[in-house]
Amino acid sequence: MAELLNVSDINVYYGAIHAIKGVSFHVEGGEIVTLIGANGAGKSTTLQTVSGLLHSKTGSITFEGKSIAGVPAHKLVERGLAHVPEGRRIFLQMTVEENLEMGAFTQPNADTPESLERVFEQFPRLKERRRQIAGTLSGGEQQMLAMGRALMSKPKLLMLDEPSMGLAPILVEQIFDIIRSLHKAGTTILLVEQNAQMALSVADRAYVLETGRITLSGTGAELARSDEVKKAYLGG
Repeated sequence: MAELLNVSDINVYYGAIHAIKGVSFHVEGGEIVTLIGANGAGKSTTLQTVSGLLHSKTGSITFEGKSIAGVPAHKLVERGLAHVPEGRRIFLQMTVEENLEMGAFTQPNADTPESLERVFEQFPRLKERRRQIAGTLSGGEQQMLAMGRALMSKPKLLMLDEPSMGLAPILVEQIFDIIRSLHKAGTTILLVEQNAQMALSVADRAYVLETGRITLSGTGAELARSDEVKKAYLGG
């Protein structure tokens, strides 16, 4: 498949703190690529840089072969790059359906009903709760809503930041079943996840981030078998 995203030699700072140190990776169309690592390794910072919320002092980021440096985040959504942030950040006072409609702001109004039905097919629970206030949903339902809202923009690349965070194990399984289903339907996914075992189980390729640097890369299966990864992240 053709390369969709290329991140080359990015360096990101929070004041004097060098958070991301020369990180490079790529995502091809149709893949699930995952970034794993401990809390504070730089995974979320990397996604925020790709989506234009933070800026790199060096290197380049291209999407579909074109530089996206300096492109505002909302313009990236128009181009087909959707980011589901850590912590979900849904509109708590709005209904489920209103949240989803907000996700379609880059699309023609005439397309919204069809997009809603497509999301409701993927997330039947949301259809049942379409009139419910989002703040009254469970944590797992709120994560589904955040993912559904991103899908309303018809993304070419869906970036998921810690989708399993704070969820009970049975809900984690449900979220990863949905990720598999989205991938099977043709969605390209860049996944940041602290649950390394689950992330590697769905990944075509994976990268390990440690203190802002990529230290290992390979297929999901290769890294799941790696003694280094097992010891650090899989309890092996």
